[in-house]
Amino acid sequence: MSIKRNIFLTSPDCTPRGITEMRRAYSRITGAILLLLLLIGSAASPAYAQFEETSFEKVTNDADDRREFQQRFADIKWTGQGMYRQTEIDRMQTNRLRARLQARFGDPTQTLEDLINGENFRPAEAIQFEYWFTVDDSIPFMVLDVDGPFGRGLVYAGASRYIDLMPQIKRSFTEELMSVEMAQFQDYFYSPEREQWFDVRYDNGKFVSKKIESPDGMTIRFNYGQDR
Repeated sequence: MSIKRNIFLTSPDCTPRGITEMRRAYSRITGAILLLLLLIGSAASPAYAQFEETSFEKVTNDADDRREFQQRFADIKWTGQGMYRQTEIDRMQTNRLRARLQARFGDPTQTLEDLINGENFRPAEAIQFEYWFTVDDSIPFMVLDVDGPFGRGLVYAGASRYIDLMPQIKRSFTEELMSVEMAQFQDYFYSPEREQWFDVRYDNGKFVSKKIESPDGMTIRFNYGQDR
């Protein structure tokens, strides 16, 4: 016997009129519940759509573009929180990720060549590459290498005010990188631990990290903070 039939048979008013009134009340309650569920679903759908349609706009290597990004987000507190959960790219060699970044987004926003002649540059700040993004037109997001071609994964940074969105942003970013094949690239990297320069590249299907002398115009200065 159905639950609804049990309700009707145990009701104090089992007359046809009473049963009709109970059915109308049951219909009104059911309709109200369905309407409430529809309203909740509609309210949640914009956030869901935002997650599903995450877009990454890369900041170009142009000095004006980089300056505009820095000025726009000058008050941002950068953090890696929200992006600690590992995805498949965290286990990949960084040089393979660099090749995928090249395929999907083109040249880096910033390389060591852009930093080395800056004021008070420190050898410990010697990165191989940085990619800066504006996510969904409003969220700053950045990735860079850990230890040049010798590391695995990437370093992630986002705005602390968007910590709750960072896990989804990282998942979407992973999908972006895994959706493309690797492309050729060439960078310079200086390793303070090894006290060595490297020519890092992916060419003709092969990764090469070749020891070299300091490239022209890229001398590491160890007397940072002193008058030059």
